[in-house]
Amino acid sequence: MLKVFYWDVCPHCKKAMEFLRKNNVPFEALDIEKQPPDILQKVVEANGGEDWVVPTMEYRGQWRKGQVFDEDALRRDLREWGLL
Repeated sequence: MLKVFYWDVCPHCKKAMEFLRKNNVPFEALDIEKQPPDILQKVVEANGGEDWVVPTMEYRGQWRKGQVFDEDALRRDLREWGLL
């Protein structure tokens, strides 16, 4: 299942999750502030190793770094993963 690491105050996270719901993409929403250190480290590494950025997504070991919501880019990435 697609994992979405989000932060409560992140508008891009809200838009991304709204897009996923609208397109019937099942996902698990994971609050970044409640993740154990080993998971946080993976999120940091997926974002270049400096800090965590949200919304970061993971699907079957493949990571999508956190970024400003861009519907076309998210749609493209989900298609590459076979989720759309």
